[in-house]
Amino acid sequence: MSDTSGKSWSGRFSEPVSDLVKRYTASVFFDQRMAAQDIRGSLAHAKMLARQSIITQDDFAAIERGLAQVAEEIAAGAFVWNLDDEDVHLNIEKRLTALVGDAGKRLHTGRSRNDQVATDIRLWLRDTIDTLDGLLADLVRALLDVAETHAETPMPGFTHLQVAQPVTFGHHLLAYVEMLRRDRERFADCRKRVNRLPLGAAALAGTTFPIDREFVARELGFEAICENSLDAVSDRDFAIEFCAAAALVMVHLSRFSEELILWMSPRVGFIDLADRFCTGSSIMPQKKNPDVPELARGKSGRVFGHLMGLLTLMKGQPLAYNKDNQEDKEPLFDTADTLVDTLRIFADMAPGIQVKPEAMATALKQGFATATDLADYLVKRGLPFRDAHEAVACAVRAAEKQNCDLADLPLAELQKFSPLIGDDVFEVLSVAGSLAARDHLGGTAPQQVKAAIARLRATLRE
Repeated sequence: MSDTSGKSWSGRFSEPVSDLVKRYTASVFFDQRMAAQDIRGSLAHAKMLARQSIITQDDFAAIERGLAQVAEEIAAGAFVWNLDDEDVHLNIEKRLTALVGDAGKRLHTGRSRNDQVATDIRLWLRDTIDTLDGLLADLVRALLDVAETHAETPMPGFTHLQVAQPVTFGHHLLAYVEMLRRDRERFADCRKRVNRLPLGAAALAGTTFPIDREFVARELGFEAICENSLDAVSDRDFAIEFCAAAALVMVHLSRFSEELILWMSPRVGFIDLADRFCTGSSIMPQKKNPDVPELARGKSGRVFGHLMGLLTLMKGQPLAYNKDNQEDKEPLFDTADTLVDTLRIFADMAPGIQVKPEAMATALKQGFATATDLADYLVKRGLPFRDAHEAVACAVRAAEKQNCDLADLPLAELQKFSPLIGDDVFEVLSVAGSLAARDHLGGTAPQQVKAAIARLRATLRE
């Protein structure tokens, strides 16, 4: 009988795998991060086998004891990962067998690495989603704190990067809070589809052993069971869905990063960031560069690329399992790592955003931010909106020529554009008046911003 390095499938082959192929096909150096999930899944599987009298209680006790020792060795950094054993699953099984003998060899009864790895990935991803939900909540809390401090701080709202209407800085930050809330909802919804048990599908067709998949699902906390064995082992749509949700988080963080970068520019000067989130220049001693937001903006492309990679990976695969699917883990792991790190650093950075209200107030005077308020004022006095729009446009053009704001034009001059304008117009043209007038759900009136913050805090406590 030939010796092919003790592979689990070695009896079929007449020569050993070459060292190049070993390195090319091995996944142990990146999938070992699923060791805890692999052990959890194996314990539940072994418990079920014993409960169904497929293995003896003595074998189960030995497996339980051996896996506990393996877990301790991994936690202590004493476990030796072996390239010859390809992946996390075979490394753990080989060590278990060395510790407990034939009982370790019986652990794989009624399962395949195909359903084993699918289970491990789902367990790992479920844990990751739970971590991300907590990190998203942390960032939301940090933004709510800053928003509450600046619920009444006026700044220009922009469209097309041109001054549009006054908003408050608190209201502006709440826009990102809403995005992050939807991100949490997406991950929660994704988790439902992640949390389905594939174990029991075996290689692709199920098993001849009298297994109890419902028992294993309960043991591992799965909400449902993958009901088709071919689908259970071969699809990775749940991983793609996770990466899509992660990509949207990075879209939102990248947009926020872009604004932080713009706001921190001396040409804008709306904010400053704490020094620990910035770097200097190797040649220009005056520089303070917003490296964290810039890098987060760049890392969004990395996450988008992983999403496209997984979509491409799956698009041409026939049923059932194919070795292509080994390529699902590195992009999935890197997506999760990138998102975890980015959320942690943003939750730390947000409380240190130093707002510069004077610069925001100056910017509000540069773009006729209350022009719409003047148009609304005229409409409320009976002028059709299109006529009001035209009258205010003419007033803006006159103010531009005089290099002043609308509120700086004398009443008599304003009345040239419409006799409906009275001396109460200056309250309408003030930034404070503009903000206060938008006093409805979702509006930028300071009292509405404070009410929104209170509602959002309540949802975090639920």
